[in-house]
Amino acid sequence: MPYQNRRLSQRIRRLGAISLAVFSLSACAVPSVMAPEPAVDDHAFEPEPLEFITVEALIREMPVYEPPPPVDLLDALRREFALDYEDNSRITAQRNWYVRHPDYLNRVFTRAQRYMPHIRAELERRGLPMELALLPIVESAYDPFAYSHGRAAGLWQMIPGTARRFGIEQNWWYDGRRDIVDSTRAALDYLEYLHGLNDGDWLNAIASYNSGEGNVLRAVRRNRNNGRPTDFWNLSVPRETSAYVPKLLALVDIVRDPASFGLELPIVTDEPQFVVTEIGSQLDLALAAELAGVDVDTVYAYNPGYNRWSTNPAGPHTLVMPVEVAESFAAALENVPADERVRWQRHLVGNGETISEIAEQYNTSIASVRAANNLRGNTIRAGHYLTIPVATRPLSDYSQSADARLARTQNRERDGNRVEHVVSNGESFWSIGQRYRVGTRQLAAWNGMAPGDTLSVGKTLVVWTNAEVAPRTAPVSAYGNTTRRVNYTVRNGDSLYLIARRFRVTINQIARWNDLNENNILRPGQRLTMYVDVTQQSS
Repeated sequence: MPYQNRRLSQRIRRLGAISLAVFSLSACAVPSVMAPEPAVDDHAFEPEPLEFITVEALIREMPVYEPPPPVDLLDALRREFALDYEDNSRITAQRNWYVRHPDYLNRVFTRAQRYMPHIRAELERRGLPMELALLPIVESAYDPFAYSHGRAAGLWQMIPGTARRFGIEQNWWYDGRRDIVDSTRAALDYLEYLHGLNDGDWLNAIASYNSGEGNVLRAVRRNRNNGRPTDFWNLSVPRETSAYVPKLLALVDIVRDPASFGLELPIVTDEPQFVVTEIGSQLDLALAAELAGVDVDTVYAYNPGYNRWSTNPAGPHTLVMPVEVAESFAAALENVPADERVRWQRHLVGNGETISEIAEQYNTSIASVRAANNLRGNTIRAGHYLTIPVATRPLSDYSQSADARLARTQNRERDGNRVEHVVSNGESFWSIGQRYRVGTRQLAAWNGMAPGDTLSVGKTLVVWTNAEVAPRTAPVSAYGNTTRRVNYTVRNGDSLYLIARRFRVTINQIARWNDLNENNILRPGQRLTMYVDVTQQSS
């Protein structure tokens, strides 16, 4: 029993004893009719002075409740590690790198707090090795917005084809490769499939996740035909894959016993961090943040799969919310009718307007415009009204939307001179890289893309180069052989949409060229700089 409890019990017993003695003395003071009253020594039963204890004092002396320390998820993982392997020089090399970069480990495990409990629970539910909870560190450093030169995205770095194969939606509104729930389901489905494909060899399955199932199967077949062992350590695989499995196992070693490597890892609390909430319809993410009492960045952090300012009108109609606000969010959402969950704008169709131009003007998709107006095709008529779902706040407030992330990537300061290049017909990352003497992978990364991504005509790329480029005022500009710089003075009634339509450029391009917010109101007399393709200005 703690010291404070013993002391309190002793005091209560003493009070009880004193009360009993006082009661006994009172009873003895009644005179007896049967015998004379005996002589009593005045000091024989002199009690101890009464000690009164206030309620406040009792409370002060009660033991203070201290909640138990949080259960460390890493502790749970290390107890359940099960992969069979022996240490070797390849693992040691990767482990030494991690040991030399403790700040990196602290950042990664701190970032993992939001997502790792879900992944660990899914691994446990499926009976898969707990070591796989560390795989997103190797893949993406637990960054759901990670994007690689190989077109892989999200925590699990899935490429588009594999993601589609395992049921992940990828469209203008939503990329499930970044969604924590969707991507984890698909990645673990894929790993289970690879485990079976590799006859139950987990290391070969993990290697296949990195290099593709065909590469590892061919390497196994070669070794088998040559009478060599077919375990991972004896396979001839690409250099990246050769280091990939050792990276994971090095992390396993460190998590198993960080102190032996002079490391102290942050605690990752083994408690659910979010709740998947059914919302039933399209919902503006800024409104969702308001209903939940959090900022928009928090909504994106838990819902990194959403590309735009709202959820996908066609679904999934779910939103992931922090566990501490999920209940209040769901209750508040019930009071918002479905038709008030996005803002609606009436648009009068002008002569020559197309549905794609209208969708771009309001930063929505063609499919959304069609669905909102019950259109079967893309034919619209001048003079008719369309109802368009639009954001409730300026687009700059949606800081983790695809457009906002791209703008930050393109505007980041780098070495060299910043040049904006408008893609022309027939151009590729390779040809543009040759023009500015930069690498294709580097050029793609500056623009949040991968070298294999499709370049659309009219897209603006940012290039950082030290090469000599033609000045913007030159007859043939740095923006393409048929592209020229145009200085335009804003007139009464002008808008970014009307100017973009007149010169066959996009609103996003004008905004970037002139450092504008797309929701800015233009003033008559304001001067704008644009780069227009003269071949598209004939009509």
